[in-house]
Amino acid sequence: MDTASHTSKSAKAVVRYKHLPSFTSALLKNVFFPHLTNKRLLMPLFIAILLTYNSTRAVTLSVLSDAFFQVAAFVYASLALYYVATLRVSAEAIGNYMKAHPVHEVGLSALLGALPGCGGAIIVVTQYTRGVTSFGAVVAVLTSTMGDAAFLLLAQAPLDALTVMAVSVTVGAMTGLVVNKFHNYQAPEADGALQQSQNCDKPKTVSHKAISLSKVFWMIASLPSLAIALGLAFQLPVHSYLAISESTLTLIGAALCISSLGLWSLCGSGSGYASITKEDLIPPPPKWQEKAALDTQFVLAWVVLAFLMFELSVVWFGLDIAGLLQSMGPGLVGLAIIIGFLPGCGPQILVTSLYLNGAVPFSAQLGNAISNDGDALFPAIALSPKAALIATVYSAIPAFLVGYGYWYLFE
Repeated sequence: MDTASHTSKSAKAVVRYKHLPSFTSALLKNVFFPHLTNKRLLMPLFIAILLTYNSTRAVTLSVLSDAFFQVAAFVYASLALYYVATLRVSAEAIGNYMKAHPVHEVGLSALLGALPGCGGAIIVVTQYTRGVTSFGAVVAVLTSTMGDAAFLLLAQAPLDALTVMAVSVTVGAMTGLVVNKFHNYQAPEADGALQQSQNCDKPKTVSHKAISLSKVFWMIASLPSLAIALGLAFQLPVHSYLAISESTLTLIGAALCISSLGLWSLCGSGSGYASITKEDLIPPPPKWQEKAALDTQFVLAWVVLAFLMFELSVVWFGLDIAGLLQSMGPGLVGLAIIIGFLPGCGPQILVTSLYLNGAVPFSAQLGNAISNDGDALFPAIALSPKAALIATVYSAIPAFLVGYGYWYLFE
């Protein structure tokens, strides 16, 4: 079938469904017509394929249930508390304070970077392009930020998360001060680029409705899921309390996980790398309920990917990923640091998931956290590519020093 014929038939099919509600119509277009495919839909499609085969069905259901109850339930709870606590924090007020107290800006920037998520880092980057903060503040915030991976680490290993944050703040502040002393690079103001970056990520109609559904889904599912998750964490027979079998509980968790992943796939355009590896809309959702739901779904998608990599490598190839990675020795630390250079929080969530599963050592997690710039690298590249590149190079230096220093001293 030639391209013209395929395009013509696809167009007629789209017209056929025009009487359906816009959300359903958009879903049909994205799923059934390749030239309109949302790349995020590859995740639920891949899971659906895994569930159709007997050899992978059981392990896939187990992964989905574990990811939802062991990770997503706790991540949403921590996100909700965090966003409610920071609801009244004004980016403009932070910028004004930094402008009025330039002596404190590097330390404050490092603290903002250590806050879970990428909001603090994005504030500092945008203030830098307006001439409010120094280049050392940008380096400090990019060095100390861990992005959305911090939520996952806080939910699963809070003491490790606090250790990483403390080290990152200290290293970030020291690096920022050194950079300001020797190379306080001043980029031209980029208000035009800032406006352009804000307009490029506005959600489409389907995203608006998917975002609303995500908020409703998590408002309903959060408390029951958290109760089940706490029971499982304390190794209680939750299925007995609910008068159901363990397999039924697994199916419930898997169904909730698939529902969440389906909503995640529709909450972004999925048209490029950035839409898959980050969740922050510019500007961010105005309501904390929406923000918590979107970030939870984003973290869940990448955690499921990491879990599936683990389990399917055994089912299909008989591989032991943890053993393979650990056999790399100190090279594993360097690999984790290099992954940290990738923009977005998705790859960093993979590294954190590997750490939580014992596949990578703490030194690799530490090095990745320092080299990781999170979602803040996207606006940095859009506003001032040269400054973003230089800041990434500068943040790499302490990442290698701290990561390999911890490896040789303690591991």
